[in-house]
Amino acid sequence: MNDLSLVIRAAEFAAHKHRDQRRKDANATPYINHPLALARILTAEGGVTDAPTIAAALLHDTIEDTETTPTELDSEFGADIRSIVEEVTDDKRLDKADRKRLQIEHAAQISHKAQLVKLADKIANIRDVASSPPDRWDLTRRQEYFDWAKSVVDQLRGAHPVLESAFDVAYRDRPT
Repeated sequence: MNDLSLVIRAAEFAAHKHRDQRRKDANATPYINHPLALARILTAEGGVTDAPTIAAALLHDTIEDTETTPTELDSEFGADIRSIVEEVTDDKRLDKADRKRLQIEHAAQISHKAQLVKLADKIANIRDVASSPPDRWDLTRRQEYFDWAKSVVDQLRGAHPVLESAFDVAYRDRPT
């Protein structure tokens, strides 16, 4: 399978898995826009051309937020992509505070490809929180999200200076 075919298959798979999901913003944006934003950030802003990394970005929330299993990802896309997705997947059995703490603690130890996906995810998320935040998030919650995302990204420093700079630019829109 060629690189473009892999990325298209990942986009189709993610679109199918997230088909009934919406973002928490006031417009209830289709969820698939989020993984697509990661792929765009990686390619257009970061110059990332590695197809498995882009495919993993498209698939990054499938295990965490759908019924997709690691075995299913492995079968469909191979061990490398499954591994990247698992590295950026929170364990939903843990409470939210532990999941957030573990993202900070583990960020520096994940693979380079997973770090790229994580960077793109944080960029996309803070941009969304700045421009169309989740409906019920007050100012303090939005500020806390920005600060937590920065704590994660600070552990990724050196992974991709261009993406880190894009995060820093987006961080300037921290709600005040």
